[in-house]
Amino acid sequence: MLLAELEIWHSRPIAPTRRVALGRRLLPTDPPPGFGGLLLGGIVASSIEELEPELVGEVTRLLDDLQAGRRIPQPRLRHRFQVDRIGLARTHHRLVDLGDSVHFDLEENATPAAQILGAVYAAGAVDDAHRRAVLETVRRATRWHGPVGPSLVAHLSGEGSAQAWASGAFTHPHRWALTVLGFGAEGVPERSDVQQRFRALVRSAHPDHGGANEGAAQRISELSEARRILLAATVPAV
Repeated sequence: MLLAELEIWHSRPIAPTRRVALGRRLLPTDPPPGFGGLLLGGIVASSIEELEPELVGEVTRLLDDLQAGRRIPQPRLRHRFQVDRIGLARTHHRLVDLGDSVHFDLEENATPAAQILGAVYAAGAVDDAHRRAVLETVRRATRWHGPVGPSLVAHLSGEGSAQAWASGAFTHPHRWALTVLGFGAEGVPERSDVQQRFRALVRSAHPDHGGANEGAAQRISELSEARRILLAATVPAV
């Protein structure tokens, strides 16, 4: 299932000028950074190590300018950003649901600078309520060193785990949290029930209490996030 997509239009290799524009965008950002933010981060992470070293600092400055709402002078990263796509080539990026994880489907027919610029400008165009979180996700992507896969999703999500959460953690966080903690698919359990269930499951997952060493950190991370989501949906007793 398609979760997010972005078209980046860019100059062809033989073109005398360097230009970049945005095409089709499907970038859901709720809850932030959403699948849209993950896709933009993945695009940046896939290209940042190939970017000329002297341009990496320019990416950070551009992110700062977009977050502060400053006017963006052109060109940036030696490319001019424009609306017109006439004469430009297209690169298509997608984030897809594989059932138990998300997968980056990224084309590689553009320069690293064009890829990164397209993703950064798309992040800057996100609505006000979610822009900061999406830009921070892209900022994390600039610090990534490694393959584009599940571990990247964990990094972009702000988690230290070596694996990614299931896609339901982003599409239906409340329902996902209920499932992780073993509640029914609907409703809001009492805070005391959430805490009690969380403590019991963390204890059983911990290697010191019989849990498997492999995957323990991921399991405890998921339990902690599920608890946070459910507690945020309940009203503390007075």
